[in-house]
Amino acid sequence: MTPSSPLPGHPHVLYAPSGSQHALYVEGVRVSDLARQFGTPLFVYSKAAMLSALGAYQRGFAGRQAQICYAMKANSSLAVLQVFARAGCGFDIVSGGELARVLAAGGDPARIIFSGVGKTRAEMQQALKAGIGCFNVESEAELDVLSEVAAGMGTRARVSLRVNPNVDPQTHPYISTGLKGNKFGIAHDRTLAAYRHAAALPGLQVVGIDCHIGSQITEITPYLDAMDRILDLVADIESAGIPIHHIDFGGGLGIAYHGETPPAADVLWQQLLERLDARGYGQRPLMIEPGRSLVGNAGICLTEVIFTKPGEEKNFCIVDAAMNDLPRPAMYQAFHQIVPAEPRTGPGVVYDVVGPVCESGDWLGRDRVLEVQSGDLLAVLSAGAYCMSMASNYNTRGRAAEVLVDGEQVHLIRQRESVFDTFALEHLPD
Repeated sequence: MTPSSPLPGHPHVLYAPSGSQHALYVEGVRVSDLARQFGTPLFVYSKAAMLSALGAYQRGFAGRQAQICYAMKANSSLAVLQVFARAGCGFDIVSGGELARVLAAGGDPARIIFSGVGKTRAEMQQALKAGIGCFNVESEAELDVLSEVAAGMGTRARVSLRVNPNVDPQTHPYISTGLKGNKFGIAHDRTLAAYRHAAALPGLQVVGIDCHIGSQITEITPYLDAMDRILDLVADIESAGIPIHHIDFGGGLGIAYHGETPPAADVLWQQLLERLDARGYGQRPLMIEPGRSLVGNAGICLTEVIFTKPGEEKNFCIVDAAMNDLPRPAMYQAFHQIVPAEPRTGPGVVYDVVGPVCESGDWLGRDRVLEVQSGDLLAVLSAGAYCMSMASNYNTRGRAAEVLVDGEQVHLIRQRESVFDTFALEHLPD
């Protein structure tokens, strides 16, 4: 890594001269200044990085009828949603709570797609009242309930059926969603029957077809395989007299955590659109639902070294961020790069970087070479997706603060939770 150049995969995170040494910056802001002002752990997001990632998708769809719906489960902070809403995005939601967040951030309800395997009647009613664009229905039982709810409200729900194409995305099994053994979607061989059933229900209007095969996908081949299977189904469904207005190819494009080389979004979609054109569907309206690829490398988590602890088999670097702040390593054995905010000279020591939570699974990085001492500041990279949105209050730890950097401007977008916030809704019996 060359000083004064962006970190690999992080075009808006860089080391730059600061006094007599180099320091880590996000856009035009030195991260150590942010830590002093707002404390740690602290999530820092780059607005420019988000818009740059979105721009690759927008370039890829230039001249096409396409709607980009941000999959907000990746990061549902209101300010992040506002960035994408103002950039023209729709939203992919999976709960009534996420619907409320989109509306609070100024999102257009007509550009909302409601996915998820377990929508409740109350959530269906909430979404119909809001006037969302489409439900991605994930089971035949859901078709019946949604039709009943919509008919009872004197309306029809616009639906797209999520099909499980049985395509291996070649990713971690916990984030694979398109195989026969996964809970998502309608089985490939049940699709035509499910569409006939949906078309006959009084409370539904069939408008599309959807598939989503997984997350952190770094190869093009699984997308091409899924596209071929979905287009075969579209031909069968329309031959049965059921028109398909739009095709939704989901999201799942990966990012660079540790040397991965996923295709750029515009390169990926150039190839997918070529296949779509070759099969005669190039003018069909499209929807996609990227999440991680829009925000993952737009965020870092700053954390302070509390102690270094030598051991017989392992050396430990104990920091103030933990598995409740950054759950991906504990959940998926995921890799995040960890770098110093202000590098020291020296050979470094091999550490496991761990947090204070009372679990052996509370680790952020294994076997990292670091030259650190108590009080130093570290940055956990690629922390924009599936970190704050999955954070918890385990061990009665308040969730971290969040800031959004826009050039040299800094906005506090979530204040740090106090310990009293963590039990504010609890009550003692008399």
